[in-house]
Amino acid sequence: MTTVTSQNKAARLSDSLDAQALLGMLSQMMAIRRFEERCAQSYQQAKIGGFCHLYIGQEAVAVGSVAGLQPGDPIITSYRDHGHALARGMHPNYAMAELFGKVTGCSKGKGGSMHFFDKPRHMYGGHAIVGGQCPLGVGLAFAIQYLKEPKVCACFLGDGALNQGAFHESMNLAAIWNLPIIFVVENNSYSMGTHIARGTAGAEDLSVKATAYGMRFARCDGMDVLAVYDCFKGLGDAIRSGQSGPVFVDCQTYRYKGHSMSDPQKYRTKDEVTTFEERDPINRLVNSLVESGRATQEQVDELDNQAKRQALDAVKYANESPEPDVQEEMFTDVYSQPYGPYKLGQLPIMLTDSEEGQST
Repeated sequence: MTTVTSQNKAARLSDSLDAQALLGMLSQMMAIRRFEERCAQSYQQAKIGGFCHLYIGQEAVAVGSVAGLQPGDPIITSYRDHGHALARGMHPNYAMAELFGKVTGCSKGKGGSMHFFDKPRHMYGGHAIVGGQCPLGVGLAFAIQYLKEPKVCACFLGDGALNQGAFHESMNLAAIWNLPIIFVVENNSYSMGTHIARGTAGAEDLSVKATAYGMRFARCDGMDVLAVYDCFKGLGDAIRSGQSGPVFVDCQTYRYKGHSMSDPQKYRTKDEVTTFEERDPINRLVNSLVESGRATQEQVDELDNQAKRQALDAVKYANESPEPDVQEEMFTDVYSQPYGPYKLGQLPIMLTDSEEGQST
């Protein structure tokens, strides 16, 4: 097991990024933050149904990792997926419409908050089952290896998934086959509502998870978008060049809001949340850009205003979009053929118990 140091101040890959690239990262983080704030508001207005897991506080992880990888690298994640989809380039309109259950959503309104997909941008979900994305990520990585493509799969998971069998099976298989995959734990310390130290063995040093499977390990500050970029840029380039196989990354971050919108958050104090908010990833990048003279406060304010307008436009688009047509959509996206064994207009009739007994 090799430990990768991702925060070497003497040789940061992000030092080569120009002001335009840095402002692009800032713009993306702001867009995710404002989008999620509108999600919270819309959920409270009953515009969004089901579960809704916000990404507020963790924006640097999605933005920094996606920036460090290449556009063709497949990514797959858990149910806290809004940030990854937006960082990969999904239009906020289609993201919000999906949350509203509208046919113009990225999954035609049938997936909701936990099932964002964008195949053209190699974003393969949003998966609601804890750890369920891990075997799928291994499958994506195997496809890369099989096709001999210069790509890397990034499989994101929460710290709660560390205790799922699927995670360990996936780590084992990735190590045996030396697959081009980065397992990324977005370690916000709490999974659903229990601190990682109370529910995960070896939580004080997650490198033991990598050691168990003989794979490389990296740790990065998930509240610093440039540290995340450095980590993923270095790892991705190394895997692409054939220098290493699978890698396990402990990306230490924090969510400001509850596990989901229904979470009363009684497991932590307000003072703890405030302490982490003082390390806010957006403010950290803003301060760095302004203090170094690479951006003005006016530029920063305009980016934030754009993010606010974009989020409002997304809500408007979602409100005005039509609901899915039940007859049209009931059996689409279920079978490999559009309607499976059925044809449009000839969908099976659902019989009552009494009718079923009389049928032949």
